[in-house]
Amino acid sequence: MNNSNSNHSENLAGLFTLSLRLVIGWTYFSAFWRRLILENKLIPDEAGYIGEKFNHFLPNALGIKPIIEHLVTHPEQLQTAMVIFTIIEAVVGLFIILGLFTRAMSLGVFGLALGILLGSGWLGTTCLDEWQIGVLGIAGGFTLFLSGSDAYSLDKYLIRKNYRFTTSKGFFWIGSGKLPIQNPKPLVLVISLIIFGLTLFTNQYFHGGLWGKLHNKSVKPKIEISNIRTNNSELSFEMYRTEGADVYGSFLIEIQILNEKNEVIKSWPINELSKFDTGKIKNHYVTKVKPGKHSLIIPLGAKADLTLNINDIKIAEKSKLKLIDISGLEWEKLIR
Repeated sequence: MNNSNSNHSENLAGLFTLSLRLVIGWTYFSAFWRRLILENKLIPDEAGYIGEKFNHFLPNALGIKPIIEHLVTHPEQLQTAMVIFTIIEAVVGLFIILGLFTRAMSLGVFGLALGILLGSGWLGTTCLDEWQIGVLGIAGGFTLFLSGSDAYSLDKYLIRKNYRFTTSKGFFWIGSGKLPIQNPKPLVLVISLIIFGLTLFTNQYFHGGLWGKLHNKSVKPKIEISNIRTNNSELSFEMYRTEGADVYGSFLIEIQILNEKNEVIKSWPINELSKFDTGKIKNHYVTKVKPGKHSLIIPLGAKADLTLNINDIKIAEKSKLKLIDISGLEWEKLIR
């Protein structure tokens, strides 16, 4: 009687998670659908290239920043990685929807969601968008691993057909059916607490969601200035856009050089920046700083060296370089 009740409960668990399975499956399969079927976003140097969106993750990624930086500095490897990533999303999403090898695919969901969380959990202009997607995907993947699929799944269809491999212990780990664990309660408790701990940690790390001051790095742009170098005729510096909305650039409308009295001794106004010589811009990543119609555009995650002509002025001690955004934000750095 107890075994019958236990089997009945597990069957119900696989049934009750049907909506979760379908929604999570479509979440990942739709990424492939949007990216390749509705519109090809795997072509470098075309608008909407997924590699540029991947570049947006870089400035504040947690733990996987070296991997992202390596890929965005090696465009061919990046494109290969994006193709592989898209195929994995398609397979995982479709198999989860169909309920085929559900537990193996749930581990794929877990891994994809963890990657989203660590890479882009800091993004989200109005809500904690990517963080929520990441932590809920991790919890959902673990839940599907525990429940497997029952009715309305190919796993159940294969079991009913009595294929020999469906009676093996291995199938219960990668497909569906009763988990081969005598007492799953300790496993469920430990993994659930780990997932909850990861949720709290990342909420605090990315957004200050537990204590201190709440912060959202997606609200307004931030540009870091470094590696300023000068000679008699040129000034070069490195600029790196580390914060702000990923769908909206920083629009630089003026560059100024100030003397020790904060007086402007040379400037590059909006009309010059909109026609800035691209030969004087050395981009580091696939997301590029480039002149736009009315300004110099700096997308999120873009890093570039700019070179300015200063042969008509003299740089003195305590001179400063200032960048002015169209929003009114300003960033300064001492030249010497």
